[in-house]
Amino acid sequence: MPDVDINQFSFAAVDASRWPDLEKLFDGRGGPKYCWCMLWRKRSREDRIGRGAAKNAVLKSRLKSYVDNRVPIGILAYSGSEPVAWCSVGPRESYRNLGSPAIQDEKPEDVWSLVCFFVQGHCRRSGLTLRMIDEAKTYASANNAKVLEAYPVEEDSPSYKFMGLVKSFERAGFYACGRAGKRRVVMRCDL
Repeated sequence: MPDVDINQFSFAAVDASRWPDLEKLFDGRGGPKYCWCMLWRKRSREDRIGRGAAKNAVLKSRLKSYVDNRVPIGILAYSGSEPVAWCSVGPRESYRNLGSPAIQDEKPEDVWSLVCFFVQGHCRRSGLTLRMIDEAKTYASANNAKVLEAYPVEEDSPSYKFMGLVKSFERAGFYACGRAGKRRVVMRCDL
């Protein structure tokens, strides 16, 4: 366990004023600058063009367009004034099909999705992911979501751990309601 005080963190939704902090986190060492958290978001033809730095620039621009259009994209965790972690959370309608089961009489705008995390190495294993899940629940609820959905994997999964672990979501009050593909468990929390 790192020498990190879990109570030291503060959280903020990403908006235009926080975009520079998201850039700093993503462009920093080990940051997810290769995907700009666009893997699960709705795509355009532009997203499939290019490789390497050119592709990264397109993905970054697409994520920025969500912010510019005031579409919620997620929350940042800060240690002091430094961004140290990210959680992608927003209206499920802003993502592509994530394999969610159809729920009768559920309005699409009532469901938000929490799809991935990035936590800097020195803050891992500190309990920050659980705090971020709680912050995501608060954020979604404050934006009139009725349900928060997530797509984590089991601890022994060979991949996709950036989506979180089932046990973390169980601790945060989520329940399993199906599977999405071979590895992801669809979990929900009523808000």
